[in-house]
Amino acid sequence: MATKKDIETVTDAVEAAAETVVEEVKKAAKKAAPKAAEAAEAVEKAVKKTAKAAVETAEKAAEAVSEAAAETVAKAAGAVKEAAAKVEKKAEAAAKPAAKKAAKGAQADMKKLEGTPRLKQRYNEEIAPAMKTKFGYKNPMQIPYLEKVVINMGLGTDKENPKGIEAAIKELSTIAGQKAVATRAKKSVANFKVREGMTIGAKVTLRGDRMYYFVDKLFNIVLPRVRDFRGVSEKAFDGRGNYALGLKEQLIFPEINYDDVDKVRGMNVVFVTSAKTDEECKELLTQLGIPFVQG
Repeated sequence: MATKKDIETVTDAVEAAAETVVEEVKKAAKKAAPKAAEAAEAVEKAVKKTAKAAVETAEKAAEAVSEAAAETVAKAAGAVKEAAAKVEKKAEAAAKPAAKKAAKGAQADMKKLEGTPRLKQRYNEEIAPAMKTKFGYKNPMQIPYLEKVVINMGLGTDKENPKGIEAAIKELSTIAGQKAVATRAKKSVANFKVREGMTIGAKVTLRGDRMYYFVDKLFNIVLPRVRDFRGVSEKAFDGRGNYALGLKEQLIFPEINYDDVDKVRGMNVVFVTSAKTDEECKELLTQLGIPFVQG
């Protein structure tokens, strides 16, 4: 049987062994700590490296996706533009016939609105039948008619004044409703200080509807505005069925503004008809409404 002393001896031996183990453990722990720190650092570096590689991969993938998206958007925009261009071409092609039709309709409407000049209509309906009856024409082509009206303005005093010539041509164009042209000297005349090719006048020739409009305006509006007007002369025929009328100033025409006139200019108006004699020409002009002097 073990004695108390034996027990104490065993106890001391166990305690000594335990202390020895603890010290060994402490030493082993001290030795293992730096290696654990190194291992942690290595793990941290590996994690950071992996994370960086993952970020770079993600960025590259995002750039690739952006480029692909941009390319897709560009292709879509190009397709939209092409489609819009095709639609525009189709719309233009479809609109052209409609525009032409509308233009033709507008022109037809304008012609309807303008209509035939009343003087021309009166000639066809009243004057021509009356003259056929009076002179006994057998063929309708024998009935005299108004061929043209020539308005001539002499600019001898302004032959060396370009502004005066330009103003005269502009006024004559406004009066006639048609572009006037300058008339030039055919040969040089020293006494008049005129050289060949120099501008010495302006003229305009009216035919058709414009002629009838001008004659109607001249007979019914312009001539009555002449001061102390008693009628035009009956002696201004040329013997071949034509008549010439002189006007002293352009201010009697309603289109001319007094404030814009730099100089008073006269003009000659020549009525060219198909009449063979002065009697026929006079009858035609009388029927058209020219106010010959009475008595």
